[in-house]
Amino acid sequence: MEELIKRLVASGLTEQQAYKAVEIVKDFAKEKFPLFAGAINKVFDKYGPKEEDDFLG
Repeated sequence: MEELIKRLVASGLTEQQAYKAVEIVKDFAKEKFPLFAGAINKVFDKYGPKEEDDFLG
């Protein structure tokens, strides 16, 4: 997930925007593939920001 965030930031997004974009993709995937929502959550939770990395402060 860190690599994806870095790529998004390199494309011109702020770090906050990059995390929001990833959150949107996660929600979209869960909406389109509800049978895989649990697996999608696990993947994003495993590779997403940790609580101590919360960019919203």
